[in-house]
Amino acid sequence: MKQCLVVDDSTVIRKVARRILEDMGFEVVEAADGQQALDACLNKMPEAVLLDWNMPVMDGMEFLQKLRTLEAGAAPVVVFCTTENDMSHIVQAMNAGANEYIMKPFDKEIMEAKFQEVGLI
Repeated sequence: MKQCLVVDDSTVIRKVARRILEDMGFEVVEAADGQQALDACLNKMPEAVLLDWNMPVMDGMEFLQKLRTLEAGAAPVVVFCTTENDMSHIVQAMNAGANEYIMKPFDKEIMEAKFQEVGLI
């Protein structure tokens, strides 16, 4: 079973994402900030990361940059999931190593479509 790390400081977003991802056949691990996410990746590298941008302790961009420097950090498919919707943020995320970008709010159809595009399902 593929594992997806859901990184968001909102418990509601994590709960909604968990429900959708488990319905899609993923094992879900949660993190409330980038540092918790980095620790989770050092413990076990997931196949996918659903990543918020704006979080305390370590934001999504800093996490992504650190993830990509880890030995197996190039492997996970990273999908940013955020309210940051201007083109400069999207370009910045993709240049830092994100594979795809989802705008909040999202639903099951949007998430399934994006995960299909990047070859996760």
